[in-house]
Parts: sequence; structure tokens; C-alpha cells
Amino acid sequence: MEPFKNLINKGTVEAIGTALQKVWPAFDRKRFQKLGQTGLDALEFKARARHVSAALEATLPEDFDQAAALLEATLAPPGAQNDPRWAQVGNGALAGWAVWPMGEYVSRRGLQSPQRALAALHAFTQRFTAEWPIRAFIEQHPELTFATLALWASDPSEHVRRLVSEGSRPRLPWGLQLKGLIKDPAPTLPLLLALQDDTSDYVRRSVANHLNDIAKDHPGVVAEWLEQHLVGASPERRALLKHATRTLVKKGDPRVLEAWGLGKPLRGSATLSLTPKRVSIGDSLELAVTLASTASRAQKLVIDYAVHHVKANGSTSDKVFKGWTIDLAAHEERALRKSHSMRLITTRVYHAGHHAVDLRVNGQTVASAGFDLRV
Repeated sequence: MEPFKNLINKGTVEAIGTALQKVWPAFDRKRFQKLGQTGLDALEFKARARHVSAALEATLPEDFDQAAALLEATLAPPGAQNDPRWAQVGNGALAGWAVWPMGEYVSRRGLQSPQRALAALHAFTQRFTAEWPIRAFIEQHPELTFATLALWASDPSEHVRRLVSEGSRPRLPWGLQLKGLIKDPAPTLPLLLALQDDTSDYVRRSVANHLNDIAKDHPGVVAEWLEQHLVGASPERRALLKHATRTLVKKGDPRVLEAWGLGKPLRGSATLSLTPKRVSIGDSLELAVTLASTASRAQKLVIDYAVHHVKANGSTSDKVFKGWTIDLAAHEERALRKSHSMRLITTRVYHAGHHAVDLRVNGQTVASAGFDLRV
């Protein structure tokens, strides 16, 4: 599989240079391309965007308003990143990954002209996304930026409306953590309320992910949100709330489980077995679960499992994985199986040792087992 970082490559730099020279014949395309392409291949993904952005800083006009207007003039039609006819560049105009370095440029050079910079990001996000560069303006110019986001919450473009939620997520992947919003998410809650029932699934999914971010630091805020907005919810809102509370369901938050009708413990017994007992990195672990109901009525059960990964210092850290959601009939016995991969991933370092596995039903641990990992 081609590495993500290669989505920003020497061809991207050439395309940006060609598009800028088309709208501004005086643009020093050769210098820009030399600066942008030199050393690019050795960099990782985010660093590549910043590297090309630095080349833009060195070659665009000093006047930010003029530079922003030139960048806007290079853009393909709105929404072009979702059009199969536009992979990244078409007819000398830009969309897709080529726009990322342009957003980085605006976040670095536009902080002294925030209104003009936000207008540029409004245009950029309709061709790619501006969820990363807008975060600098939330930090440096919060009053202006939140007032602008409130207006954008009713923008005709779903890409702009999504930016309202996605750009202000406290813990956005690849993005600057917004420590103020991690401490207090209150400024974004009116924005999420305005977008919760948006007509676009693209927007609603961002709202769900934003609420899930908040749940990691303020579970009570999201539990209260669920209790307030679940009653009488449309199917679309229920789906949003389900996705928004996924972390809290996995953690067994009692208020969230109760709201979803999952607050009662298992009435019956559960067993968990693992094979093999010794696993190497790259292998798969097979989980076998047996549930036996002693209840006279059906039970709605959310079944997850937690792997207690061994850390370098010998302590453990648990990670909860999604298992099953079932209706267990009265006096039913149900067998469930799942394969858990121990392949290497970039977000986890494996260490040898005994790993405990807990089986959790409706947030409560009902059975345990373990395996030995060999590195």
C-alpha cells in the first residue's frame, strides 16, 4: 500500500507552482519548485505540508491580502475533491491534498489579518479541508473565530458546516490540541447543538466525533447531552448519539449505559477462553465466549473486551475493543467467537509478558483469561 505521505509529492509542488503562475505570471515558479521539492521525499506527511508551505512563504507577495487572493484564484470549483474527474489538479486549478500546504501558509502568515485569513479558509475547506489551520485562529483569536464559526453553522456548503465542528474538536487527529477546549468545552457546545440535526451525514459524523472527544475529558457533559437529546430523537440523531458515546459505552459509564437501556448487569454466567496461550507479534488471538442466561426475559447486552497491554516498565494499560451487541433470549445459551490481531501498528508498542483479557458485559467485568506475548 502506498504511504499516505506520498499524497504530497514533487508533482504536488509542480501543480501548485503551475497554478500560481497561471493566475500571477510574475510568480517565481522555478524558485518555488526548487524550494518545495528539495528534501521533500525525506519528510513525513505533516512535515511535507509545512515544507511546501515554507516555499510559499518565500515566494508569495509580502502583502497577505494579495497572497491570499492569489491562492484563492488557483482553486478548482467547490467540492472538487469529491469529484472523480479531479484527482488533485484539473485544468490548472487545485483541489485535494495540494490545498493542505496553502492552509498551513494561511495559519502561519494570516494571524495578523484574521478576518481575511478566515475568509481564505472558508474557500479552502470547500476544496479539501481547513480543519488543521483554523485551530491557530481558535487559539489566537477565539472571540472572532467562534463568532465566525457560529455564522458558518448555517452556511450552504456542507464542507463549511463540517469545518465548524471538525476544526474545533479538542483532540483532532493530526491537529494541534486545543488545550483550552480540553479544559472547558463549553464554547463549542452551541455549535454542536446547531449542527446535531444537520441534513448532511458528513456533518453529523463530525459532531459525533467531536462529542466523543469531549467524552474523554468530560464524560458527564456527554452523558447529560445524551439524556437530553435521546428522547424523541430521529433515527439520524440516534445514530449520531450512538457514535458520540462509543467510548463511554466501552468504559461502562453507568449514566450512558442506563440511557441506552444497557445499565443492568448480566443475569446468568459467562466464560472466556483464549487460544493459543502463547502468541507472537503478527499472530491472531482467538476469543471464545459463552453466555448462559438465567433470566425469564430477553436481555440487551453490549459485550466488549479489554486487553491489558504490558508496558516497558512492567505495568499494564488496558485498551477496550468492540465485541458484540446482542439480544440474549430467556434461558438462552449463546456462543460467540472473535479473532483479535496482534499485528504491529503505529499507535502501540508491544512488550513481552503476560497479558490479561477481561470480558465486559454492559460495562461490568464478567470473566477473565490471559495469554503470553513473545516479542
